[in-house]
Amino acid sequence: MNLLLDTCALLWALHEPEKLSPKARKALVNRANSIHVSAVSFWEISLKASIGKLSLEGVEPEDFPLMVEQEGWQIIDLDAATAGSFHALPRIEGHKDPFDRMLMHLAIREGYHFVSKDAAVGAYRDLGLKLCW
Repeated sequence: MNLLLDTCALLWALHEPEKLSPKARKALVNRANSIHVSAVSFWEISLKASIGKLSLEGVEPEDFPLMVEQEGWQIIDLDAATAGSFHALPRIEGHKDPFDRMLMHLAIREGYHFVSKDAAVGAYRDLGLKLCW
């Protein structure tokens, strides 16, 4: 199974795996699964750290790409086609986070199972989002 981590799932997987659901933890350690992290998550971490909405202890935002590589996970760059087609993902009431919406758009587009603990993303299942909670 191809998994795409949302930004919270990435932070938890690296620093607080107990915050992930048992299903998500099991999926992350299953060697048959391919784990993907979008460059969008690195941007979100960097932005939120710079404005004080995310506190990182003992690590800097620029450390995350190397940490992901050391885990053996794949980094996905944001390509022009995915960025340009983002507008096609309808807005669903109660979910406005542009970072999560871009990650969900990528997951739908590429057929990844989205690893997130955010209950609001469940509304995107009808649009093709596959979830790993």
